[in-house]
Amino acid sequence: MKRAVRQRSAVNVLFVDDEFIEFRSLKKKVADQTEPQINLDYAQSVDDALTKLGDVKFDLILLDNRLMPNSDFRETVPKLRGSGYTGPIGVVSTDVSDGYFQQFPEYGVDFRVGKDEIDADTLQHIIREYVDYDVPEFWKDDYNS
Repeated sequence: MKRAVRQRSAVNVLFVDDEFIEFRSLKKKVADQTEPQINLDYAQSVDDALTKLGDVKFDLILLDNRLMPNSDFRETVPKLRGSGYTGPIGVVSTDVSDGYFQQFPEYGVDFRVGKDEIDADTLQHIIREYVDYDVPEFWKDDYNS
């Protein structure tokens, strides 16, 4: 079944991590990506993210698993969902093999990804899978199969 897509000039991504250097690293990794164009924004905490969600419509949230003070996605994602955000949320972690990651769908998480795996190609794949986007013609065969 083909899902409905909408036209957009860019994909708005919110990266939530208490380490600003992680944001800078991701920004450098995706700087040259042009399809889709990505507007990458940063929040240092869930509270900061909630404020930004009130001001901007984000198409995707990438959320660090552990935010100070040591809360993990089981505490943070319900806060984001409780704000009314219905878009995709991906949990980003140095290690996504812990057993509690198996519970991620129960908490409103769409996917998990290792920090070492995130680059322009991975982000492009995530957008293709989770964000309604008017994909370019050269993607259509892969996207619709």
